[in-house]
Amino acid sequence: MINLAAYFLGSALTLAASGNLLANDNKLPDTIALIKPGVVAVGTYMPTRNPRALFLATGFAVGNGDRIVTNAHVLEKKLDGARLERFAVFYLQDQKEHMLIANIAGVDGEHDLAMLTLEGGKLPPLEIGDSRKVKEGEQFAFTGYPIGMVLGLYPVTHHTMVSAISPNAIPAIATNQLNVNMLRKLQTPYNVFQLDATAYPGNSGSPLYDPDSGKVVGIINKVFVQGSKENAITNPSGITYAIPAEYIRALAGQTSLQ
Repeated sequence: MINLAAYFLGSALTLAASGNLLANDNKLPDTIALIKPGVVAVGTYMPTRNPRALFLATGFAVGNGDRIVTNAHVLEKKLDGARLERFAVFYLQDQKEHMLIANIAGVDGEHDLAMLTLEGGKLPPLEIGDSRKVKEGEQFAFTGYPIGMVLGLYPVTHHTMVSAISPNAIPAIATNQLNVNMLRKLQTPYNVFQLDATAYPGNSGSPLYDPDSGKVVGIINKVFVQGSKENAITNPSGITYAIPAEYIRALAGQTSLQ
């Protein structure tokens, strides 16, 4: 029996989108240059560890630049307080690696979103667009840190299409695959964007944005996997999901983001 599961992307690997860039995507290079300074690798920092930095996923700056949006499942890692492990964000600036300590400001577990506050620094914020206007067939781009611990702090951008707008619940192929969380989602689903992209761990939290304006319409959070988690690497399904940005707005309001 084939086990069909949704695998969250909170580790470090790569993303390759299917399809070709459209001929009229001439604004995308400028848009990438605009948003890259606000896209960070999210992870932990431990002064006694080697390496001290551990990249888990991706995030991006919002508001006035001192807040970072990422996925809630990324922050499920238990920190080693005795060894001074802290959540942190990492980024390149002027060809140099930088780090800022981050604290959890708010979590929306239902929509897999989390907000971090930065200590002692700000980054260029990305603008949140209107995800309610997104239509199937529209083209977008997303930028993140695939295989961060291997490829380093070099944000990678890929182009994708919204293949479907569907409920955030993947039907199980047999009743013994159902769990409480899946049943709750089936009873009270909300819509997410299904993308024609192949994603791997490390791209959780990547902003999905308009290639012309750079406005964020969603955030990458999981990929559809056939079989075991390892198949996300060896036999990817080519189906990735993104949470609509309207839920980022809601979380921002709850955490007093201006």
